[in-house]
Amino acid sequence: MKLIIATIKPFKLEEVREALTDAGVRGMMVTEIKGFGSQSGHTEIYRGAEYAVNFVPKIKLEIVVPATMADQIVETITTTAKTGKIGDGKIFVLDVEQALRVRTGETNEDAL
Repeated sequence: MKLIIATIKPFKLEEVREALTDAGVRGMMVTEIKGFGSQSGHTEIYRGAEYAVNFVPKIKLEIVVPATMADQIVETITTTAKTGKIGDGKIFVLDVEQALRVRTGETNEDAL
């Protein structure tokens, strides 16, 4: 099994969720986060005063899928979340040793 962690722009969330559902993803965790990368924030003017926004709002997706689906899911996120502009996000893929569904006791891929 693989854990896919993706950061995307907030306005892309619904489009990415629909694409992942169509690709066979049955569940995911979504977290609103703030961070910075290459863009390292920006400045804004509010009521005449300029201030730095050092952390940019992002959405973090966490999805566990069978290893055979991982490449397809990464490709789906990449094509759906891409705007071609700086700050589109990052995707990380990690191995998952074990999964357990608390309600039923099912383990590993059965728990997904």
